Amino acid sequence: MHYGMIKEYDIANGEGIRITLFVSGCTNHCKGCFQPDTWDFSYGKEYTPEVEEHILRWLDQPLTDGLTLLGGEPMEPENQQVLAGLARRLKKEHPDKTIWCFTGFVYDRDLLPGQRKHTGVTDEFLSLIDVLVDGPFILERRNLALTFRGSENQRVLDMKKTLAEGRPVLYLE
Repeated sequence: MHYGMIKEYDIANGEGIRITLFVSGCTNHCKGCFQPDTWDFSYGKEYTPEVEEHILRWLDQPLTDGLTLLGGEPMEPENQQVLAGLARRLKKEHPDKTIWCFTGFVYDRDLLPGQRKHTGVTDEFLSLIDVLVDGPFILERRNLALTFRGSENQRVLDMKKTLAEGRPVLYLE
């Protein structure tokens, strides 16, 4: 897996102070995407064990509230295995930290068993995510007044409640 950037002290992509990993690779190619360079799966730098250690060290800081995954596209099958491993380690080493994930795929249309982006690690990965912002960015539905999303079709889902109830449950309206 490759990544385009790591932002320490990010306050725009989730609640609190976060470390944000922008992964590479996206097949959605949304019109008006703010990171089209990250569509290429080889864009940026290679994700290595040293990069993972860097991220987890930043999460050691008491002021850091959690990790945000975005891209590119974290839920591309090519990225899920590595990100599930990172999420697993984070929850083991920092159970008090949250994981937010932004995806252009739709949870109940693309990520459930038998659907087009479901892999052998998708269920575990989703169980480790606290908040999933789902849905493609649609330029014609862009709304700058929305919290943690760019277009009106996107949802901010509470994944713990979503998985417990077996249906999408909003974290934010």
